[in-house]
Amino acid sequence: MTAKENITAHQKDTLAPLGISVIEDFIGARSSSRPKERLEEVRQRAVRFRERMLAGTPVEYFQSVDIVSAPYPTKYAYLNAVKSLVPFIFLGNRAFIIQFQTSLGKKTLLFGPADVEGNTKTPFFKLLTDKMGRIGDMTKEKLLPFYSSVEVELQKAGIPPESIDYISYDHLHTQELRKWMGSSTTPGYFPNAKLLVMRQEWESAQDLLVTQKKWYCPDGTRDIPAERVILLDNSVMLGDGVALVQTPGHTEGNHSLVVHVNDQIYVSSENGMSVDSYAPLQSNIPGVRKYAEQFNMEIILNGNTLENSIDQYISMVMEKTIAGPNPDHPGFFNVISSSEQAHTWHTRTVQPAFRFGQMKVGQYQS
Repeated sequence: MTAKENITAHQKDTLAPLGISVIEDFIGARSSSRPKERLEEVRQRAVRFRERMLAGTPVEYFQSVDIVSAPYPTKYAYLNAVKSLVPFIFLGNRAFIIQFQTSLGKKTLLFGPADVEGNTKTPFFKLLTDKMGRIGDMTKEKLLPFYSSVEVELQKAGIPPESIDYISYDHLHTQELRKWMGSSTTPGYFPNAKLLVMRQEWESAQDLLVTQKKWYCPDGTRDIPAERVILLDNSVMLGDGVALVQTPGHTEGNHSLVVHVNDQIYVSSENGMSVDSYAPLQSNIPGVRKYAEQFNMEIILNGNTLENSIDQYISMVMEKTIAGPNPDHPGFFNVISSSEQAHTWHTRTVQPAFRFGQMKVGQYQS
């Protein structure tokens, strides 16, 4: 048995009592030393994984809620592609609430919950906030609109904090986790929730290079009780219709949410910033289509860190293949960016084709 097989076997034994199963569809898919071979192997496996997800049972309840908007450099959002003088686009950060059936009964996942106040300590956004301290409050409110909060949205949905079983993020950029998960001295807002995170992402956050530090919230993971953290070494199926799939690149430990909702598959991460990122040949954003045609690009990277751009490219192709086409916009894919470019008046020359916005399917069952 190889070392990788040993890790997988151990992970299966660890997760089985939680009703979580290891997804083996993509193990070894990136083993070739040839990037194009890796891409095509991942693509083929993604097709089969999509078919398997669609043949299974969908989740019982799926809702996305907008939390806050934040400026983001255009040069990062559509790496090298946009021809515009607009220096910033605006991202609408969202959270997903998902209820699904497992072998242990119903479970609820909260994916991407932002601690808005805590996250402002992230060095990149702190610098922007400090600069905006010189402008009026009315202008600042227009530039940084606060839509809602995780607490308010859960209350609206009738979901008490103790009913959240799992919390997860596609990666840990900007995240202050202690409000939700607690520390050795302070209880967390979600008393029963376990954090699901790829081991590589968690360990990276404990010992960052200077090139990474400006995107991580200082001490955002410090002193969280070890028993509240579930480290994942593989893609996993949490239950009927919901999976966390490894999609490294944007960060080394990146993963994507995959959800079967009715007859659709939705995928979410921050590998791309909008539907245009996954279908650049359909884009009307200035320069994006031309750039894709010129360099034969299938996707356009979100490129603020570029920890591994080859893996990120492959992961984005994997995401759009699993998601499949959007039925209302067949040229685009059902990939919902966890921080999706918003339609705003100050970036009207750099607008995505459409935005998913807030969604709700099914009814939460207490």
